[in-house]
Amino acid sequence: MNEPDDYLQRIGSLIRDARTHSGLTQAQLGAQLHTSQSAVNRIEKGQQNLTLDMLARIGAALDSELVSVGASGPSHLRVAGGTKLSGSIDVKSSKNAGVALLCASLLNDGRTVLRKVARIEEVNRLLEVLESIGVKTRWLNDENDLELIVPHDLDLAAMDAEAARRTRSIIMFLGPLMHRYDNFELPYAGGCDLGNRTVEPHMTALRPFGLKVTATEGSYHVMTAEGVGPERPIVLTERGDTVTENAVLAAARYDGTTVIRNASPNYMVQDLCFFLLKLGVEIDGIGTTTLRVTGRTTINCDVDYAPSEDPIEAMSLIAAAIVTQSSITVRRVPIEFMEIELALLEEMGFEYERTEEYPAENGHTRLVDITTRPSTLHAPIDKIHPMPFPGLNIDNLPFFAVIAATAEGTTLLHDWVYENRAIYLTELNKLGAQVKLLDPHRVLIEGPTRWSGSEIVCPPALRPAVVILLAMLAAKGTSVLRSVYVINRGYEDLAERLNALGAQIETFRDI
Repeated sequence: MNEPDDYLQRIGSLIRDARTHSGLTQAQLGAQLHTSQSAVNRIEKGQQNLTLDMLARIGAALDSELVSVGASGPSHLRVAGGTKLSGSIDVKSSKNAGVALLCASLLNDGRTVLRKVARIEEVNRLLEVLESIGVKTRWLNDENDLELIVPHDLDLAAMDAEAARRTRSIIMFLGPLMHRYDNFELPYAGGCDLGNRTVEPHMTALRPFGLKVTATEGSYHVMTAEGVGPERPIVLTERGDTVTENAVLAAARYDGTTVIRNASPNYMVQDLCFFLLKLGVEIDGIGTTTLRVTGRTTINCDVDYAPSEDPIEAMSLIAAAIVTQSSITVRRVPIEFMEIELALLEEMGFEYERTEEYPAENGHTRLVDITTRPSTLHAPIDKIHPMPFPGLNIDNLPFFAVIAATAEGTTLLHDWVYENRAIYLTELNKLGAQVKLLDPHRVLIEGPTRWSGSEIVCPPALRPAVVILLAMLAAKGTSVLRSVYVINRGYEDLAERLNALGAQIETFRDI
């Protein structure tokens, strides 16, 4: 036996002993690590190479310092840039649809199975919250199929407040829980640092159902009035995705018909509505700004649903190909939520091929495969700004910063939705870009850019963080992106999947 094999066997023995001490089976440990029982078996036999990141995850799962190399510190990415990408990659299921469906599972007294759920930190935090209040959750296989069984009585007092505060999605518990309890508390919502978001739009949507929320020390105190429902159409003061979802979730168990105007018709809202249809809720107007929801006072059925693919991840992968001048095939792109982005890229000179449309597993969303071609881009004539669907997606706007930096000419980006997100795009200057901040919402980008490597601390906003990573792929030399938890919140194994296309990204921790 050579020395590396012996080293792996000794680590495997430590892990096996720590697992046994914790009272976990290999399958249970595999579920916590989001991997299979057979993978854990290989690890314990010393037949599996281990990254520091995996060791840290094992240490955290087993609460064992013996196998917690670097577990206390953040993870970082080291990028050897300037390489071409090639090959094919599938777009994973929607992060935002996944978290909405986890919240929607609280409506169902039966068994909910969600197919190919994104195993990201945002989902992990929500699962921790759900498990803490008594929901049984179980990963069924390596395909990321997830089972949820909600008990008749939830233990809201036992809610994992720390996990809840690390996700803004917790606010979507309001709609489902208001039908179960007339008095409860939710910890303050967290997530991306994008300015002073308020819960007021949610209150506008939910007050007609008798919901009242008071902010107390660190929590929202929620009170509901039984039998109260909207007497006229609910008009949302902003066409927000989560606000629309909360209103739909509240309407789903209301004994009557609710009309929601100025509703978001965005991809995650559509997935939520398609899921609720399978629960027996009647919804007219899916994909439009007016929804008519006829609820059911009790929902108890076994449901199986596959959320559609993520248009924001699709945009990330297409942007990676553009900035590295690469030809790759991005499969399972939800084209109806990418049409404006692709039309704008075509105006800028982007060349690509796409297949005929085919249906997603939810039976509704239209998909295509896109093959990118190395292209010479020029700045668009007009500014680039997002709009509610069917306009350019708000979360896709930051990717145009790194794309514009590769294009010839000057591009104005107007990020009018978030208060401070545009500021983080100036971090691209550390890699050689020329990004000028005009005000908290607008940046002026001069291209083309000669990218060069640098070390940057990850900004606290998800999409700008990924934009910096993509620029590092194009930058000559070695770059380091530090503290990448925010990327893991929204993307599953992004570094590893880019590496499969030919990128050279190493995950490491400070020891």
